Parts: sequence; C-alpha cells; structure tokens
Amino acid sequence: MKTEVLVPHLPESVSDATLIAWHKNAGDTVEKDENLIDLETDKVVLEVPAPQSGILEKILQKDGATVTSGNLLAVITTVNNHSATEQAAEPEKTENESSAKNPALSPAVRRLVVEHKLNPEAIDGSGKDGRLTKSDVLNFIKDNATTPVATPDADKPAAKVPSANLAPPAALRSSDGRQEQRVPMTRLRARVAERLIQAQQNAAMLTTFNEVNLSRIIELRREYQEDFVKRHEVKLGFMSFFIKASVEALVRFPVINASVDNQDIIYHSYYDIGVAVSSDRGLVVPVLRDVDGMEFASIEKQIADFGNKAKQGKLSIDDLSGGTFTITNGGTFGSMMSTPILNPPQSAILGMHNIQERAVVEKGNIVARPMMYLALSYDHRIIDGRDAVQFLVSIKESLEDPSRLLLNL
Repeated sequence: MKTEVLVPHLPESVSDATLIAWHKNAGDTVEKDENLIDLETDKVVLEVPAPQSGILEKILQKDGATVTSGNLLAVITTVNNHSATEQAAEPEKTENESSAKNPALSPAVRRLVVEHKLNPEAIDGSGKDGRLTKSDVLNFIKDNATTPVATPDADKPAAKVPSANLAPPAALRSSDGRQEQRVPMTRLRARVAERLIQAQQNAAMLTTFNEVNLSRIIELRREYQEDFVKRHEVKLGFMSFFIKASVEALVRFPVINASVDNQDIIYHSYYDIGVAVSSDRGLVVPVLRDVDGMEFASIEKQIADFGNKAKQGKLSIDDLSGGTFTITNGGTFGSMMSTPILNPPQSAILGMHNIQERAVVEKGNIVARPMMYLALSYDHRIIDGRDAVQFLVSIKESLEDPSRLLLNL
C-alpha cells in the first residue's frame, strides 16, 4: 500500500514554506511519526513526520523547493510481508544503531549538521542522554575550522567547514586575494526585512526616551530570589517587572495598546505582550497572552519556556502570532540606547537597555545608581507625544517603586 507524504496545513498568515532538509533518502526504511523533513516558514521551522511506517519509495520535492499546503512531498510504501521487511532490515538496523548513539536532533542542531555537512556520530553530545546541543556542534566546527570534516556519504569528498556564523557560500570569488561570499537570506531574515521596511513606510514612527533607577528592583531580587526559586522553581528576572509595569501603563493609556486598520483605530481590551527573543534563525517575538491576569512566577516561567523553545527551534506559529505590544531588551547584548522599530500592526514598542551605574543627584547629593535608558517607539498617527511621554513616565514610576504594582497605584 502506498501512503502520500503531504505538506501539512499552513496557517492563514503563512502562504508557503521552503524545504530545508530531508532526513531520509529514497529507499530508506522509515517509522511512523519519525521526522522526515524540515520546512522553514517566515516564522518557524516545521517538522513533517512520516504518516506511516514503510519504505520511502519516492522523493518528489528536493531541498530548497518552495511548497504550499497539501503539496505532495514523497511516497511511502507500506511493508506488509516478511520478505520486504527482511530486505529492509539491514538499513533499519544501521539507522537504529545511529539513533541509539545520537538521539533525535533538534531542528537547530539538524540544520547546522546539514549546512556544514557534518557527521553527527563524530561529535560528542553534552545534552541529556548524549543529545547533541547547538554548542556541541559549533564547538566542533570551530575546532575543525581548517580541517576536512568526514561526511556520512562516503562517495562525497570531505568539505572544509566555513565560519560557524556563516552559512556555506553559494559562490566564492577571489579578487586580488580578497574573498566574497554570497549567501541567500533565510525566510525569517527576509520576512524581518520586509516587516521593518513596512513599519518605516506605513507608520509615522517617533521615539521618546526616559531613564529609570532600578535600585529597588535589584534589592527585591537580591532579598527574595532564593525564596522565589524554591517556591516557583524559576528565577525572578527583570522582564516580569517590565511586563507588569507595561500592563499597568497600557491600562491607563489604551491608545498605546491599539492598532491602525486603514482609517480605523482598533482598541484591544486584552493585553498580549510580545517579548523579543534571539534564536538561531534570528530575532523572533513569542507572545504572552492575557498578561494582566498572570503573576510574576507565571510570566517568568513562560519567558523561560519561550527561550528554550527558541534555542531548540520548537516555537510554533501560535506562539508567534498576534500581540498588542512588544518589549525588546537590547541590554542583553550591551546596547546603551537605541530606537526600536514597530512590530506591525502594533502601534508601540518598548526598548530596554543595559544597566550601568551612573552618577545621579538625589536630595542634593551625587550618588551612584543602577540606571537604564528606556525607549518607546510609537505610531504618531494615533498616539500623541503627550500620551507616549506619560506612558513612559508611568513605567518609570512603577519600576522605581515596585510597591505601586502590588497596590495598583
């Protein structure tokens, strides 16, 4: 019996996907629910599992192909007799032995392995049960950057590994001893570029700044961190304070939580906050839903979960869809001040920056305090400068006196 492998249903916001990696070859034995293919959309990497066990008879779409929902990718022949099973037994054994040595690879790790033509069996895994992590692969690439690396395909010559931060060059030219690389954008990078241009062209974007003294929050974290971790099994970070302060300010200034639809303004009565997270594929913005009803611990756990999913390439379309307001923290990379760009169709975005001790004046005395610059970029078509400034002042007041968050002041 033949079983078709189809592109799964793609969400309405995703028109097509790119086939970035096959994990089986024609003629290989496959098990039901085993991942066959990685599809890259402009938001996430989707895994396509085998719908049935059998032999992968035909591969109809090659790596790099653009596909849409329902497209035929491959055909699996179901094994129904002992002779066919025995015929496929040896490849299956080899695959099982490989799986025993190398547990299932995450999409991020798998993509590095495929791009750099690595043999995962040659890399020692430091993860649970010997699982390969991204760091394991990057360290292997770095250590072998100038030496040929063995590939699983014995018929192909070993390839030199390029820099860990670059994809393999599509073309390599030399002029007067200088080299150039031409690397196609990933779908995510191309989508980000498109949305950034869209934001600048379709909105009257303006940025206002303020600064906040984080002494009280740092003291709270120092005093209660141990008890917080024991009770909730997650660290108390800065982001939960910023999210809580943002929600309080959004309640006071609902236009900041609104969006523009042609000539209409849509006011949202819910608070879905996007938190920008760095991943192997670039910057992604998973969304915390109904944050006004979440406690500090719930926020921290959700952020930690998003961070882990981003590293493993397992963020779903639903994780990245929607949002009424976004927070981005360039301070984790050392940024002191920047003007964040709107995340359409949202009308505002808050930028956090690096915390540094600076001299400030308090009651006539010069003292050192941990200070952070805040930036609010907003769409001036619907948000007046007064509202933007007062919104940022409200966040500043909540952060400098966290008791206001508890007393709803």
